[in-house]
Amino acid sequence: MPYLSQILSRPVIDADGVEIGRINDLAIQTGEVFPRITSVAFRGPSKTPFMVSWRKYVSEYDGSRVVLNTASHNIRFSYLQPDELLLARDLMNKQIVDTQGLKVVRVNDLKISQSGKQLRLLGAEVGMLGILRSLAPWFEKLVSGVSRLLRHPLEENIIAWNYMELVDRDLSSLQLSMTHKRLHELHPADVADILEQLDPQQRSKVFEHLDAQHAAETMSELDEEYQTDLIDDMSESDASELLASMDPDDAADIIGDLPYEKAEKLLWLMGVQDSRRIRSLLGYKEKTAGGIMTPEFVSVLEDMTVAQTVEKLRALQEDSPAANYIYTVDAQGILLGALSMRSLVLADPQTKVYELAERDLITAEPDEDQEEVADIISKYGFLALPIVDENKKLLGIVTVDDALEVLEEEHDEDLQIAGASSGSRDDEDGSIGVLLRWFLRRMMWFVIWAVLALMIVMAGGLEAFIGALALAPIVLLMADNSVSFAVSDLLNYGSSSSSARLGKLLRRNLVLTLAVALLGSILALALGSALDANLLNANASGLTPGFPASLQVVTLQLVIEIKKACLPVVITICLVTLSSIFVLIYGRGRLDKDKELSNTAITFIVMLCALAVQFGLTYLVQFLNVM
Repeated sequence: MPYLSQILSRPVIDADGVEIGRINDLAIQTGEVFPRITSVAFRGPSKTPFMVSWRKYVSEYDGSRVVLNTASHNIRFSYLQPDELLLARDLMNKQIVDTQGLKVVRVNDLKISQSGKQLRLLGAEVGMLGILRSLAPWFEKLVSGVSRLLRHPLEENIIAWNYMELVDRDLSSLQLSMTHKRLHELHPADVADILEQLDPQQRSKVFEHLDAQHAAETMSELDEEYQTDLIDDMSESDASELLASMDPDDAADIIGDLPYEKAEKLLWLMGVQDSRRIRSLLGYKEKTAGGIMTPEFVSVLEDMTVAQTVEKLRALQEDSPAANYIYTVDAQGILLGALSMRSLVLADPQTKVYELAERDLITAEPDEDQEEVADIISKYGFLALPIVDENKKLLGIVTVDDALEVLEEEHDEDLQIAGASSGSRDDEDGSIGVLLRWFLRRMMWFVIWAVLALMIVMAGGLEAFIGALALAPIVLLMADNSVSFAVSDLLNYGSSSSSARLGKLLRRNLVLTLAVALLGSILALALGSALDANLLNANASGLTPGFPASLQVVTLQLVIEIKKACLPVVITICLVTLSSIFVLIYGRGRLDKDKELSNTAITFIVMLCALAVQFGLTYLVQFLNVM
């Protein structure tokens, strides 16, 4: 089956055998599952563009040329119709959304199906083969042949037409096939994932064509940075209308990140009821139960019957949040109990709800930490947790989906502290950049040691610091382990650990430092004694026959320098172990202030400081020996 790149530039021959131009595009009619080619566009003499109907004028296509069924002077040129697209102009090298794979890709070529003289579009080639083919057909064949020899053949990566959604051009006015899967048919979370892959201009363009409900649900699924950007690109009236249609807790999160003047303007443009619901949530601190709760819940007076409660549920709007629990309250809104939807459905219609309600409830106050609330929901398997004030008045609920978002954020923070990735698409692709970052994280000590060795050699200090350089990897690995040890404490106990817990960790690290100092001293003495014995034997026996004298001299000199470097290394290792205390304190402070903490950066700094101490002490020992 041919590709568009193989058809472009092919000659167009009329019935008299005269070449009248070269193909530069093909048109398709979009209202089909696999659209047929409807017109061929070509450049005639003096590069004048022409377009003719494929069905009416093309008599043959043999892969190398298009033959027309009439002479050039009889041709009547056509124009692009409203439901038609030009393949090269509108699809080639353009970004499209793969609505099946839920990702944004670039069209590298287009696959065409041929049946006789009829051509149809099958889909887009988005893999490596399309890129190689665009460079040169022979280059594609060469790389494909080599890959087959290596038993890793390159395969086509075709996205069928019915799973393609254009980004760079609006298709809303085109008649697409009934099976064509569009963005508005996807789940809002999937649309959000796609939007986050686009650049800002394209993101706004695609978002504009979502209907109001889909746009509101998609906005709730986007990360905060993308939410703010989209709101900034919208008119104030549109942004206000969108926020009013969102869940109050999601809208409050977005408005809370906007400048005060803009936030007030958007709230003023809303209806009074929508504005009041959102303002009621803006007063709570960030990362608290109040900050993530929603004021939309179902409550009934406890003397109501099951039948009356069911009628109240039926009166709710269609887009109201799911009523997993019905809360019973008194006339002042004080929470008295809760019952599940299942209990309500199975009960007799004339039963009073207070007879069904569970009264021993677990609740939270609005100023409690959001992670503690999420942990409660996770621990007990709740679908929602009621939030009450000091008088037990029901203020709102935290739903399980909000709790999951909090737990996911906490997990991402832990990964960030540990220097890991949260599973980006680059990681899945296994790109060279990802592999390089992985190597630098895992082998940082080796990179630093290699650079240090090169600097010492270039500075002519190898003879003076060869012992310290030989033992430097031990110091670097201890620095890496000490930082990992401190980060592990942060992951286990978090930023909200008590002062007593922090004091216990500090005392434990101090004891560990003393233990390392004692063990290091013992090993250093043992190593020193062994080196002294080797030196005595070497001095007594002289040079060993059969081995180069220069090599034996260098080896003895290395032994002497390593012996001198043992004491600075032991002291440095003790200080490095002690540094885990300071890393723990520093990390605790950063997390308390809700600031980022990079394990990689801290490890790099501690390694550099450790080397500075080790080589400084080595120089001091040599200076004292000289004195």
